[in-house]
Amino acid sequence: MRLTRTLCGWITALMISLAALAAPSPAQADNLASFLTDLTPDDLYPGADAFGPIRADVPVAPILKAGETLGYAFLTSDFVGTTGYSGKPIHVVAGIDTDAVLTGVKLVKHSEPIVLIGIPNSKMVALTESYTGLDLKAEAATGGEAHDLDIISGATVTIMIIDDSLVRGGIKVSRALGLGGLSPNVADGPKREVDMAQREAYDWHTMAGDGSTRRMTLDIGQINAAFEETGDARAIKRPEPGAPDDTYIDMHVALISVPSIGLSLLGEAEYKNLTEWLEEGEEAILLLGRGAYSFKGSGYVRGGIFDRIQLIQGDNSVRFFDKQQRRLGALATDDSPSFTELDIFKIPANSEFNPAEPFRIQLLAQRVVGAIDKTFLTFDLGYKLPEQYLLPLPAAVVIDSASDEAAAKSALWQRIWRDKQVEIAVLGAMLLVLTAVFFFQFQATMNARAFYWFRIGYLSFTLVFLGWYANAQLSVVNLMALVGSLRSGFTWDAFLMDPLVFIQWFAIAAALLFWGRGAYCGWLCPFGALQELTNKLARALKVPQWTLPWGLHERLWPLKYMIFLGLFGLSMVSMPLAETYAEVEPFKTAIILKFVRDWPFVVFALILLLAGLFVERFYCRYLCPLGGALAIPARIRMFDWLKRYKECGSPCQTCSNECPVQAIHPTGEINPNECVNCLHCQVLYQSETKCPVVIKQIKRRAKTGTPGPKLNIGHPPANHPNANKTPVS
Repeated sequence: MRLTRTLCGWITALMISLAALAAPSPAQADNLASFLTDLTPDDLYPGADAFGPIRADVPVAPILKAGETLGYAFLTSDFVGTTGYSGKPIHVVAGIDTDAVLTGVKLVKHSEPIVLIGIPNSKMVALTESYTGLDLKAEAATGGEAHDLDIISGATVTIMIIDDSLVRGGIKVSRALGLGGLSPNVADGPKREVDMAQREAYDWHTMAGDGSTRRMTLDIGQINAAFEETGDARAIKRPEPGAPDDTYIDMHVALISVPSIGLSLLGEAEYKNLTEWLEEGEEAILLLGRGAYSFKGSGYVRGGIFDRIQLIQGDNSVRFFDKQQRRLGALATDDSPSFTELDIFKIPANSEFNPAEPFRIQLLAQRVVGAIDKTFLTFDLGYKLPEQYLLPLPAAVVIDSASDEAAAKSALWQRIWRDKQVEIAVLGAMLLVLTAVFFFQFQATMNARAFYWFRIGYLSFTLVFLGWYANAQLSVVNLMALVGSLRSGFTWDAFLMDPLVFIQWFAIAAALLFWGRGAYCGWLCPFGALQELTNKLARALKVPQWTLPWGLHERLWPLKYMIFLGLFGLSMVSMPLAETYAEVEPFKTAIILKFVRDWPFVVFALILLLAGLFVERFYCRYLCPLGGALAIPARIRMFDWLKRYKECGSPCQTCSNECPVQAIHPTGEINPNECVNCLHCQVLYQSETKCPVVIKQIKRRAKTGTPGPKLNIGHPPANHPNANKTPVS
């Protein structure tokens, strides 16, 4: 008892510490005005003493000294996309003077999980501030190549996004305001568009000659010389192995969304597959490679970014996620060289990419210089579509912006659903199987051993597939976001962006009417599955199990409801603050980030799992705000499916004693708010070795000589004690 109370005290203290560790300031909108309140003018321009009002035409604020405008403050996410690994924008505020030079840079907000992997936030802040002094005139002239890209090992993509947002955002501000002599981009001569009617196929030699395919080749000697020129002694000490004339990388690029080029390189069948894959407004490139260095690398993961390549066109850049990549088996051209890497990359419609304009593929070459440190160089492969594929661009058609925005959002979530067809099908199969088990629970639980292993297998699949693979762990934050959306103007678009989460919530809504919260908590929650599986392992290793006294157990139940109501009330005041305190859920640490996080969060999750080794589903029983939230509407369920005998609870206590979560009252009633629908009581209900009612009937039948089949197979006979019984709850 004392140990249990001590453990609860530790957990409570750690929860408070975690909230204090990450607690933000009161909620405010993510715009330039809100961030300027936390900055001083001197942060963005030395010697400045005030900010002027934000302009109506361009979202910038004048930086003033004695009433005179020295420069302007801008928020990068107002001008370019800054979405990072977290799926949320990385917000950076920068100051820029009239000569298009950055005078101060501040990283004001981000949600990057990669920064939590042992990388101090101060290091990220310092690197961001080092962009002070960046000359955007030179960047505009060189396409963003006038400065060296400094990389923090382990946060490559995050730093590249910050770099890109400062360069592209700064150039856009400069062009919009005419700073440093920069003016808005105006095309020289008539604009061009791709001639989609051309469908003639060519051989490799012809396309290489006319520029339909472009090539960049680096040998070992060149790459070693390039790293030597950096003066980095660590890089120089670790030259690339091999002869100087050995190929480091031979990389080719082609714009295969152009019909003639695509048909030539892919062939009819693969080009048809490509056109079916691409949505309206999307383009595609083919990258080919061979040599010692891979343009893809092995570091990207599902949901991740290919961090060795990016497409750059003017002030815009495109990085490719795994869902935008497909492998190509072989080229359709008979005279082409052999390649070890053949990959198709999709260019999103919202990237502002113009296939008729020149672009370049930037390759990031990296060299390991320490146990975890790397240094980097960039090389460019330029591409310009040959004139033979271009036509004059017709007059632009004006499109209603509101309907166009709605159509774009609809197309986005529909594309996401199409990309996740396999995951959706697997989840659908899981839900169908679970529904069948619940509807035919008597038959499903006849064989205790078979049902035990079925449940272990289902929970394992829930943990691995829904949790660690698909990251489809539900959270109380989803409910708070729904309520916030209802208050601010509900739209389906945001909720349809994650199909697996969306489908689960609809399934839960239906399950609450039939079975209560247990359908999710007992079967589909990845963290719940992790708790139960680790407890099963602990039992196999003879770890002692603690049964809390009923009085204490019953008094600990309300904790999760109190936590939920506290978070819900906090979300009415400040959603960001509520999200911070929602770290009481260890789901993000244990499931989404797979324990790769700051040590206090990992310790908190491990303590909860440790408690679950001794008290099965400790977190589910007493602390889970999501379980508490689902239990409240579960009171409206329409059916009582769990069968009971009138002897249950008086005198028989078998089910009460063996219930994994102590959801059965000593008097025999099942508390639907606490039940996780594991169906163990239904296994016991027809057990010939544990249920006194069934054992008594077997003995009576043996004594009277009444024939009958075994009670644990087939349907219950008319004289079976299960037959014609009205379930009680």
